Amino acid sequence: MSVVLSTASLPATDRAERWHDAVSRAFVPLDMRLLEDDPSPGRIVSDRLGSLRVTHVQAGPQVVTRSRRLIARDGEEILILTLQQRGSAIKEQDGRQAQIQPGDFSLSDSSRLFRKQVRDPFSFTSFHFPRQDLRVRDEDLRAVTATAFSGRDGSAALVATYFARLAREAAGFDAAVGRQFAATALDLLALLIEERRGRFVSRAPETAAATLVRVQDHIRRHLSDPGLSPAGIAAAHFMSVRYLHKLFELEGATVGEWIRTQRLERCRRELLRSPGHGVATVARRWGFVSPSHFSRAFRAAYGVTPREWQRHGLCGEGQRETAERERPGRAMRCP
Repeated sequence: MSVVLSTASLPATDRAERWHDAVSRAFVPLDMRLLEDDPSPGRIVSDRLGSLRVTHVQAGPQVVTRSRRLIARDGEEILILTLQQRGSAIKEQDGRQAQIQPGDFSLSDSSRLFRKQVRDPFSFTSFHFPRQDLRVRDEDLRAVTATAFSGRDGSAALVATYFARLAREAAGFDAAVGRQFAATALDLLALLIEERRGRFVSRAPETAAATLVRVQDHIRRHLSDPGLSPAGIAAAHFMSVRYLHKLFELEGATVGEWIRTQRLERCRRELLRSPGHGVATVARRWGFVSPSHFSRAFRAAYGVTPREWQRHGLCGEGQRETAERERPGRAMRCP
């Protein structure tokens, strides 16, 4: 569930104190100085995915500081990844200063001094989580705080895209799914830091697993494209088709089998939840070109035809829920 706070309804004279309290609750305790005589309204929206807290912020110019006094008082070790969306920020930590432009992201560590200054109205999305959840060396983490990661190209763009999509979908995930996606996000971030620090070993099993996650995310986002193919997927990730097939050996399936399974699952869900949709329309929506091929593949996977499964979708809501609990992924006929 989203938690929303806004100072728009408050008199300008009361906004500064309320905003300071809200920011410290949403992140970690911070010292704050607003840079407007009449503070602009501020807004914070938060969601939680396991130990990962996702927070959307928009407000006016300000400076926030994590001081020795506050570090000593709470002793929290929280990492904060920030995707800048509007306005630019100047971040300082570990002897570095970086300008973070819209489209960039950066990292801050609450266990050490940091300062952030924004001189124009801004918006960003942040992700904060316990330091222990990010499996990277302390020396590597210290080397990348207050650094601008461009969200427009290279590995950083893949990480930025994943985090941004995670933020957009956060409110719709159930707890178990949310925890899994959050863990994947932190794995991708750790991989990026290791790459930036020159510790990337292409043959390491954990690296292959993280690469597979990125490839699978790409496939899920392009399932509706009937032209989705191993060659195109490999090209999008700057790898050979042979290496792509090697990655999917970790799944115990070929690339084509994995794509087909994902498409069938999307069709199965849509037919159950939207029984008024035509079978051929649903099949095309998820990348199947031939309705007859789709029907054969569906029957082989679930033991019934798409139309039989769709008729099951017309059962009462309680019967559908029972069917899903008792035989997830398999059709059950209406009594």
